[in-house]
Amino acid sequence: MFEENIKQLGIEIPDMPAALANYVPFKVSDSIVYVSGQAPVKNGKLIYKGKVGKDISIDEGIKAAELCCVNIIAALKKSINGDWNRLETFLKLGGFVNCNNDFYDQPKIINGASDLLVNIFGEQGKHARFAVGSNSLPMNISVEIDAIIKIK
Repeated sequence: MFEENIKQLGIEIPDMPAALANYVPFKVSDSIVYVSGQAPVKNGKLIYKGKVGKDISIDEGIKAAELCCVNIIAALKKSINGDWNRLETFLKLGGFVNCNNDFYDQPKIINGASDLLVNIFGEQGKHARFAVGSNSLPMNISVEIDAIIKIK
C-alpha cells in the first residue's frame, strides 16, 4: 500500500546516502528509529541552499522539506529492511529552516515534510513536531529535518 502511494506521488525513495560526518544516518533502539537530520540532497548533491525567503522562495523551501522527508523515508526503509509492515507510526519530526530573523513561515516550510508523510502513510504518518528558524545550517542547506519513528 505505501509503495503504491509513493509510486502515485511520483516519488523515488533512494538508497540511504552515507552520513556526511562522524555519525550514523539512523539508529534503532528497541522499537524506535532515530533518524539523523536529513538535508535536501538528491543523488549526492545538495539541491536547496541558502536562506528561505531570501535566497530561495517559500515554495522552494517546501520542496526542500519534501526532499529531506524523502531521505528520512529512505533511512526508515533501510532500518526495516524494506518491510513496510514493520512501520507502526511516525512519532516526531524536528524541522530547522535556514532563514533571516524576520522570517516567520517555518511551519509552512516544514509542512512540506508533514504533508508528504500523511499522503504516503495516512494515520501512521501523523506526528508531533517542531519547526524553528536558524540563522545558518551546515553547508548552507536551506532545511534540515530529523525524525523519531516507532516500528514493530
